[in-house]
Parts: sequence; structure tokens; C-alpha cells
Amino acid sequence: MVAFLFVTIGALMASVTPSNSQSSTASMPENAHSKSYGDGWECDLSYRIDGKTCVAIVVPQNAYATNRTYGTGWQCLHGFTEVNRESCVEILVPEGAYLKATGQGWKCLRGYMKIDDGCREIALPENAYLEDDHTGSVWRCNRGYEVNGETCSAIQVPENAFLKSSGYGTPWTCERGYFEEDGKCIAVDIPENAYLDDASYGSGWKCDRGHSASGNKCVAIELPQNAHLDRSGNRWECHNNFQRSKGGCVLNN
Repeated sequence: MVAFLFVTIGALMASVTPSNSQSSTASMPENAHSKSYGDGWECDLSYRIDGKTCVAIVVPQNAYATNRTYGTGWQCLHGFTEVNRESCVEILVPEGAYLKATGQGWKCLRGYMKIDDGCREIALPENAYLEDDHTGSVWRCNRGYEVNGETCSAIQVPENAFLKSSGYGTPWTCERGYFEEDGKCIAVDIPENAYLDDASYGSGWKCDRGHSASGNKCVAIELPQNAHLDRSGNRWECHNNFQRSKGGCVLNN
């Protein structure tokens, strides 16, 4: 009896297994194969799923199949560009330009500027040089010259001044000991008991230690009793335990 049951179960399993396999194979469309992992199927290379079928990917002229399941399934050849996801047309490189390394566009040669769909040669004015930036080739004026429309004009540097290295603001600056006034460099008038101060603000001079500014002069500081010059050397302050009072220093109570 037991032997009979085993034979019966074995016969049933043998009859069921091929049926499931046949069902799975029957549901797989043409140009497809079973997934390498998991259940189900996927389209063969150069085919993509369309509903429950696999349709061939049509690769246009001047393109090649990418064998990818996403995107168009094809890509244009080097030197061609995609149009409406349907075709590949040749990239027309204008005069004065070259095809990019990617093969997907063009760029103007050095010395040329992009204008609309072409490249125009840059007219380099006298006293100028070519320079490249993120926009392409441009021209800059040589040192000592500044842009004046489409030309480079010499910078008029006043007496007692020199050209700056920076490209912004006034192109020149006054020499040490001079300050700018109405486009000229005027000498700093340093009073007695003072010295030249290079600060960019103020009078251009500073009083010696023990003197304080009074108008355009430096006058000697008269120290009251119980006082001393402060850190600047141009003012005084009371000793410790003393405080200012009526121009002098009085003991703190």
C-alpha cells in the first residue's frame, strides 16, 4: 500500500512539472529569454518590450545600437547629432571652428569668436593681446593701455604716479609721499615733529611720539602730574589709581 502511494505521488509530480515549464515558455514572447535571476523574462539584445511583445529597435543611419533597455537604444556616430529621437544628421563645422572631442558639437578656434552659428575672426587692435576665458578668445590691452571702444589708448599717468597691477579702479596710483587730488599727485606737506604715514586715509602724516596733531601742526604734549603717554605716544593718560579731572590727574578716593 505504501509503495503504491509513492508511485502515485511521483506520477503526479512528473505530470505537473512539465506543465508549469510549458506554461512559462508559452507566455514568453518571441525574441525574449528568461531572466538570469528572479522570475519572468526580458527582451533579447537589440529588442525592447512593447506591451507583452519584444519589438526590434530600429537603428537609424549614422548611428549604432547601445544594447540598453532605456533611452532610444541607439546613439549617433562621432560627428553626428540626434534629431527628434529619430535620426542622426552630420554636424556642420563652420570655418574657424573644430569638432569637439566628444563628437557632439563644435567650438571656435583660438582667435575666433562665436557669432550666431559661425565663428568670426577677432580683430586684434594695436597694443592688445589675445586671452582665453570661459567664453572663448577675447582681447585685452597691453600694460599701460586701456580699452577705448574697439582700440587701446595709452593711459595718461600723472607726474609722481605709477601704473597699478590691478585691472579695476584708477589705473594708476600716487607714489609714496603724494596723494591724489583732481587727477594729480600732490606732495604731502609734513609739518615739524611729524613723519610720513602710509595709511590710505587721514592727512598722510603722523606726529612724533610726545606730540599731538593740532590743525596742520604737531605740538608738544605737556604731561600733567601723575600722567604718562599712552600706547600711541600721541595722547596721555593718568597713572593707576588716578583719574582725569579738569585737565589733570587726581587720586581716586
